[in-house]
Amino acid sequence: MQISSFRESRSDSRRFYIFTATKTLHLRCSLKEERAAWIDALASARNLFPLRRLNDKLPIIPTDISLSTEKLKQRLLEEGTSEALIKDCEQIMLSEFSEIQGQVRLLCEERSNLLDTLRQLEAANIETEVSGVPTSRYQLTQHEFSDIQHSKYSEWSTTESSDDVEKQDLEEASEDEETYFFDTKDHFPGVINQSDVTDETNTKSLQFERRKKLPDPVEKEKGVSLWSMIKDNVGKDLTRVCLPVYFNEPISSLQKCFEDLEYSYLLDRAYQHGKEGNSLQRLLNVAAFAVSGYASSEGRHCKPFNPLLGETYEADYPEKGVRFFSEKVSHHPTLIACHCEGRGWKFYGDSNIRTKFWGRSIQLDPVGLLTLEFDDGEVFQWSKVTTSIYNLILGKVYCDHHGLMHIRGNQELSCKLRFKEQSILERNPRQVHGYVEDTNGKKHATLFGKWDDSMYYINGEGPSKTKDMVDENLLWKRTLPPANLTRYNLTSFAITLNELTRGLKKLPPTDSRLRPDQRHLENGEYDMANAEKLRLETRQRMSRKLQENGWKPRWFEKDGENGTYKYVGGYWEKRDAQDWEDCPNIFGEFREDIVNNNSTVGT
Repeated sequence: MQISSFRESRSDSRRFYIFTATKTLHLRCSLKEERAAWIDALASARNLFPLRRLNDKLPIIPTDISLSTEKLKQRLLEEGTSEALIKDCEQIMLSEFSEIQGQVRLLCEERSNLLDTLRQLEAANIETEVSGVPTSRYQLTQHEFSDIQHSKYSEWSTTESSDDVEKQDLEEASEDEETYFFDTKDHFPGVINQSDVTDETNTKSLQFERRKKLPDPVEKEKGVSLWSMIKDNVGKDLTRVCLPVYFNEPISSLQKCFEDLEYSYLLDRAYQHGKEGNSLQRLLNVAAFAVSGYASSEGRHCKPFNPLLGETYEADYPEKGVRFFSEKVSHHPTLIACHCEGRGWKFYGDSNIRTKFWGRSIQLDPVGLLTLEFDDGEVFQWSKVTTSIYNLILGKVYCDHHGLMHIRGNQELSCKLRFKEQSILERNPRQVHGYVEDTNGKKHATLFGKWDDSMYYINGEGPSKTKDMVDENLLWKRTLPPANLTRYNLTSFAITLNELTRGLKKLPPTDSRLRPDQRHLENGEYDMANAEKLRLETRQRMSRKLQENGWKPRWFEKDGENGTYKYVGGYWEKRDAQDWEDCPNIFGEFREDIVNNNSTVGT
């Protein structure tokens, strides 16, 4: 706070700015009352560091340093040196010291001038800054500004020119200046609405700290050649070939579904905008959320573990205000159903993937519908776009997402987003471009950005080329990758998904965290992971027979013949009661009676 300043925005009652020597922090609270609390705290902190007046001289290094040559003369006399030679040495030493003393004096003067200049700049900066807190509350004493001759405003005063200053700050920021945009609810979890706090236990959970890195591997991993795998299995039934865990990442497809909720704060914003009657902003944030789920795929070349039939995964993240649950509900075809509850919204759906192999690449076409339902009754639905993975045989492996995503609502507005397919000579890949339009086809906003980085919007219909966009507004920005990267390239959020936290109560025996091959891979116990994977995949081949014998999912049921799977409820109640008696140990040893028992119901 000694070198920083701050002010409120007049165009947005919930936004304020903090200026440092190298950064401009743009912060936005969920309520204007929260902004007032922030300004109160910042002003109190600033009072701890009062402005030094220009006529207050800081102590400088003393320049009247003396030098004694008595010890040197005594030592030379003991060695039998003549008086004349001792006097010459003394003169040389005093001459050299005098020159050094002059240099020190010059440096002290330069330091003093620099401090005076800095104080003047600080005073001038405070003179020109504006903010939204009334001067009657935080008026600095008059003597602190006695040396500022033409001061018009205190540091926290409000003027009619504050909008101009704000606009100038945003428009004239140089390319070298770092500008950061924050939402206080998202980046400061301790600052939340009272309506978001459901109970005292939830408040305590907000202080929970999750891990920042995967465990250090126990063994040294051995690379596996894909060519050698193909050569060694020529003529064999590939459905019975167990791929080594080298090609897997230490999370399951059930957990990967939850990765789409990493930026769930966008849905919190959408809910708030809808409550305020701003349907356009609600849909813009929903669209940004739909795109943000693809950001975690960047650099992820390993496949997640294929869940066993009846395998489940739960995620309770009170710091994000979400509670997620998923289950593998079908093995042929492979179907995963999920359900998530947030602050004023529910997100659910099921997904299947149809694959096409093209020799050097593979195409993944998602099948399924995702539904977002707000508490006020507004509903949005969309399907995911196609994903292609290239250079499977030669070259650097990379993935691309392409196709049309149509976000349909049950009210007037809808959104169409085009994920541009990457070409060989593409100089600006991973682009997303789209519009928000009403039932009459009128375009109310234009969206653009990159699925691995950020999304922006402008009001109305914008130009076709992204470089021609002006006055864009940031909707979403990808979180920076963790410092401790591994070959899996997991995001900071993904690293937490398989963690067995200290406060986690007893999990059901079907939870992905308890899957042994996945746990051994995370710990770097590769031989044990391969052995367990082979055992579980042998068991998994019996899943088709289980379904034929009447197996049904425990926590989801199909909505009609061709409908999606929906959560039937009851899991979290069982969770609280620790009642898992009707949940089979699907990761245990295989038993023939499980397959032959038609009445078996797995979870």
